[in-house]
Amino acid sequence: MNTYRLKHTLFLVVAFAACSPRATEVSAVHRGDEAFAQGNFLEALAEYRLAIRQGADDPEITARVAHTYALMGRVDDAGAYYVDATARDPDLADQAVSDLMRLARDAQASQDRFAMATAVETALRLRPGVGVGTMSLPLARHYFQNGQYGRALPFYQKAMAEATDSVPEIVFEVGQAHEEIGDCQHALIFFERFREMVRPWERGEVDWYIGTCAFNIARDLRGRSVDTAELAEALRLINRTVEVGEPRNIQAQAWYEKGEILAEMGDCEAAMEAYAQVRYADQAGSLIDRAQDRFDQIRFGRGLEHLRDGRCR
Repeated sequence: MNTYRLKHTLFLVVAFAACSPRATEVSAVHRGDEAFAQGNFLEALAEYRLAIRQGADDPEITARVAHTYALMGRVDDAGAYYVDATARDPDLADQAVSDLMRLARDAQASQDRFAMATAVETALRLRPGVGVGTMSLPLARHYFQNGQYGRALPFYQKAMAEATDSVPEIVFEVGQAHEEIGDCQHALIFFERFREMVRPWERGEVDWYIGTCAFNIARDLRGRSVDTAELAEALRLINRTVEVGEPRNIQAQAWYEKGEILAEMGDCEAAMEAYAQVRYADQAGSLIDRAQDRFDQIRFGRGLEHLRDGRCR
């Protein structure tokens, strides 16, 4: 092969390599890196994304896109690209979590709770258990205010664990979150704690919650079992509803329920006293006649055949 033909062949090889998809991708990444180094993030982003469109499947390039978006403050885009990159290369998780938590702190500083929550959610998805520091309470309240009570609770728990003293408002919110998800058992614990922390004239709202939860649990206990221990717990709870006097519109029901529990337990005199209180709690309500009927059944001996099993029926 003469010199001319050799030079011509080498030129074609180089030209072919330069036009190959791989070479094009490398060129785009190289241009992106140069633009990134100069602080031109928009141009860098365009080049990195071009490389991906041209077929680059290296997760490092995807991570470059994510990191660039993070520096631009674009939480959703950064998170999406980091999820993709770490799925293919878990070693990128450190960089991803670092960027996402920085975005979360920046969002906290600017009081953008939606961006803060999005960044933390993605970071926790990539590394469950990552610490959120001072963001615990803002995150809890963000979810609480948006009706996501189940999501709020773990962050409330972290906030309370890190606080030197429990703030009454936080304790009350935790109780409300439990109540909203139907967990009155735990809600009552926090409501009672809050009640002890505040002055008597500040207890009106929490008494409503205490009375409601105590009544609902007591009624459920009586409805599903005649176990002595459960009936005793139901009685304790219904007494709590009567003690706080809230909600006022269910006080007659509470006294009637108390009569039913006592009758189940065989304490007939106390049951009659509870039924008698229905009239005073709700002088115009429909429960009065029912309570009177139950009172008469016990007083005049109707249903005595059931006394053998310890019930006033």
